[in-house]
Amino acid sequence: MIYFTGDTHGELTRFKSSAAKKLKKGDTLIICGDFGFVWNDSKEEINNLKWLSKRKYKILFVEGAHENFEMLDRYPKVDFCGGKARQISDNIYQLIRGEIFEIEGKKIFAFGGGDDEELDVMDFRESLDFVRLPSEEECEHAKESLEKFEHAVDYIVTYDVGFKMRGFLEMESNCFNNLHAFLNEISVSCSFKKWFFGCFHMDRRIPPFYYAVYENIYDAETGKEI
Repeated sequence: MIYFTGDTHGELTRFKSSAAKKLKKGDTLIICGDFGFVWNDSKEEINNLKWLSKRKYKILFVEGAHENFEMLDRYPKVDFCGGKARQISDNIYQLIRGEIFEIEGKKIFAFGGGDDEELDVMDFRESLDFVRLPSEEECEHAKESLEKFEHAVDYIVTYDVGFKMRGFLEMESNCFNNLHAFLNEISVSCSFKKWFFGCFHMDRRIPPFYYAVYENIYDAETGKEI
């Protein structure tokens, strides 16, 4: 089975929840950004990663708005389920932006990354290793990947979402960037069954295709909380 959840921010609470205990050997849990367990190489973090590495299911994640990219870049890129991923441990992988993965017969398009709207210019300059918006090259690669699959996938997993959906969920905000425009383009050009994203820190289904996810864990097939 494939499951989705939201930001974990380096905390084990989600993985120790009653919902997570339902996951079985061979299952896959995908985190929609801000994984947070590759952050500062502290003793606590190392122990937490060891604990996660003992889970019987796979843990996959896309980048959010807060990641230590310098540390993530140290991990090797490997072939994984038809796409490219960074292997953190035997069962933990970072899904590379713009790749499509085939898991349990489902095609999953991954495109992590997001902006921290609360950072001012100076904070942003000091945080370049933690906030890295997708580049033009990464967007082009994503389009090429989708073209190979005739612009049709089963699931899309991102941290952020297109400007139309952002406007619907956050009507008072007009803070849009190139990433929001790109994801909006994908929403129009690509056929998909469900889109899971985590940037709003809320659990909410937006019919017919979108799922804002956070603390709950969702069955990908049914879209229901487990």
